[in-house]
Amino acid sequence: MPEEDLVELKFRLYDGTDIGPIRYAASSTVTMLKERIVSDWPRDKKIIPKAANDVKLISAGKILENHKTVGQCKAPFGELPGGVITMHVVVQPSVAKAKTEKKVDELPKKTTCSCSIL
Repeated sequence: MPEEDLVELKFRLYDGTDIGPIRYAASSTVTMLKERIVSDWPRDKKIIPKAANDVKLISAGKILENHKTVGQCKAPFGELPGGVITMHVVVQPSVAKAKTEKKVDELPKKTTCSCSIL
């Protein structure tokens, strides 16, 4: 693979630690990056994503879409020679878990009220 087709990325976790830097092909998809992040995630953290869908990547203030490639997501300042692009990682609970928790919260709450008319 030619050197110019590689992009060096590191991933900043919620507590300020990093995964990487690692070189990726410009044709790598965001989904591939997320899968790598989940497999390389430090096991000593309080929050650990279970699947790639639990992870959101943010670069240059934008949430990256799964079907996009690294080359499509690269910000213009990522063109600096020898520069490492930092992407921020946000862990979100899976949709199924969030829906389950929401259903519990939506259950009617039993409240008691008493009024006194004097």
